[in-house]
Amino acid sequence: MNTTSSHDLERKIAFVQGGSRGIGAAIVTILAEHGATVAFTYANSDQAANRLVDELKANGLKVMGIKADSRSPEQVIHAIHKVADEFGRIDILVNNVGIFVMNKIQDVTLEEIEKIMAVNIKSVIVACHEVVKYMPDYGRIINIGSINAERVPIAGLTLYAMTKSAVNGLTKGMARDLGERFITVNNIQPGPVDTDMNPAEGEMANSLLDLMAIKRYGNRNEIADLVLWLCSEHAGYITGSNINIDGGYGI
Repeated sequence: MNTTSSHDLERKIAFVQGGSRGIGAAIVTILAEHGATVAFTYANSDQAANRLVDELKANGLKVMGIKADSRSPEQVIHAIHKVADEFGRIDILVNNVGIFVMNKIQDVTLEEIEKIMAVNIKSVIVACHEVVKYMPDYGRIINIGSINAERVPIAGLTLYAMTKSAVNGLTKGMARDLGERFITVNNIQPGPVDTDMNPAEGEMANSLLDLMAIKRYGNRNEIADLVLWLCSEHAGYITGSNINIDGGYGI
């Protein structure tokens, strides 16, 4: 997948919503390694965010962390304005925010509904709405969704699957809206990926592996590699796509 040179994203400004840990940190790292100036948000993981910034800057890479709670549209907008004011534009937007609620529909609470919709749907819409004001033609928007938008094999995934299905539809609609500016909009739908939220040795691992054609969890760098490729000039004709990277979970 990695057909880019180390300078393919030179002079590009990237904004990653949710970038301090797991898949987000891998995305921030690979974009910075390939020449982009990367700003990312984080909500509570101050230590992880500071460590990531220190590590990348120590290697001569251009990165900044901004504390912003994705549940707050005002904080998301403020973070975007901060990046736009400093660099003048945003060429790449990656929406990597998401929380997980495991509860059957008859048992979910109103608080759970409001929280998951605020993070998994509203924050993505707000970020896209605001960033496109500062995005030049031929920009890139990449959402990180979930294969659960297409397959719900166990009970309790109702709210999570619903929010990721919304991102699926949002991606297609925005691709139409922004196509006249040659801005591509795509949605990556990972299956089980080894992160602290869903560890490969976790209590659900065996049941999830039973659902997959390739009997292993993905790793965060595999998702980041796909993000990098979608940001490159090689992917300029791909838009409105929901791309599964799931070890066959969605078959």
